[in-house]
Amino acid sequence: MGELRVCSVLVTGANRGIGLGLVQHLLGLPNPPKWVFAACRDPEGQRAQELQNLASKHPNLVTIRLEVTDPASVKAAAARVGEQLGGSGLNLLINNAAMLICNTLDTEMLESMTQVYTTNAIGPMLLSQAFLPLLKKAAQGSPGSALSCNKAAIVNMSSSGGSVKEATLFDQIPAVSYRCSKAALNMLTKCQSLGYREHGVLCVALHPGWVQTDMGGSGSQKPPLTVDDSVRGMLKVLCSLSEKDTGTFLDWEGNVVPW
Repeated sequence: MGELRVCSVLVTGANRGIGLGLVQHLLGLPNPPKWVFAACRDPEGQRAQELQNLASKHPNLVTIRLEVTDPASVKAAAARVGEQLGGSGLNLLINNAAMLICNTLDTEMLESMTQVYTTNAIGPMLLSQAFLPLLKKAAQGSPGSALSCNKAAIVNMSSSGGSVKEATLFDQIPAVSYRCSKAALNMLTKCQSLGYREHGVLCVALHPGWVQTDMGGSGSQKPPLTVDDSVRGMLKVLCSLSEKDTGTFLDWEGNVVPW
């Protein structure tokens, strides 16, 4: 298996949970990226303390203020990253920011479903649109034509809860709006893979597993996976992705998840 060797990566929702774990592990790689951009709503706030501590120790970590549901904030973040990168592009965009509201079929509301869908499906679309020029620039600057995460890629953090076939753990966590938003994100990923292939950008939906985070632990049972185990597995999967994997839905171990 190869090694993830990217010059630049951006992670959204990077102040806690899986996002923070990704940033920590990326910084700890044998050959860490030249730039790790960690984006969250309030990078100077109390909820981003661990991120601030990391930034004080790693000069290649740049925190970015980002509200994924605000087009102006998304554009400003893309401009900030582009300025930092100078003439080079962005190799890897990880759309990790998400929200979950545990409503049932009986309690789901217009407001909650709109909020979750906007964050989990529309947000990644806006991010991908805004950062596409930087992803294309990275692809153009990479040798060879084969797709890979080392060249240019969009990784959309999905969930087996959004699998129409499996609808995993529905009895314990109905989370109707969350499931619908992740199913929509999967379709967005497929569309992106078809539309961005000509630009040399690989696109994949990734299920991190049921992970011990604030979001993952919202049900009555304890999730089986730690953040470290999930992130370590996902980074191995990202190393192995190639042309044949663009537009697929995989889990943290590289297994295909049914749509």
